[in-house]
Amino acid sequence: MIRLDFRDSRPIYEQIMENLRKLIVSGAIAAEEKLPSVRELATKLAINPNTIQRAYRELENEGYIYTVPGKGSFAAPAGTLSRQKREELFRKLEEAAVELMYAGVQPPDILAHIEAVLQKEEKKSE
Repeated sequence: MIRLDFRDSRPIYEQIMENLRKLIVSGAIAAEEKLPSVRELATKLAINPNTIQRAYRELENEGYIYTVPGKGSFAAPAGTLSRQKREELFRKLEEAAVELMYAGVQPPDILAHIEAVLQKEEKKSE
């Protein structure tokens, strides 16, 4: 489920966030699905529970998960990302498009690729 690389320069909580984001976005963790408890995941990964708690808190701030007191944390439904996170993703898309153009990829090819990705994702959700 979650893979950590202790040689990676990124903090462990960021690696956990990245792993959980990918699992949620890909559908491996379904919307409304309960996530492992902080203690359970900390034990499984052999790390401090505070590290898991920080990752969960940050993911909640971004809109990927939500917490129900006394019940646990759950994957948020699609479309609930924070405005700040959406803006960050659009900036990344813009940077990628500029870099692709610099690499010689023509704008129609970039748009065609984005369209193909969108169509693929729409088919998944049907």
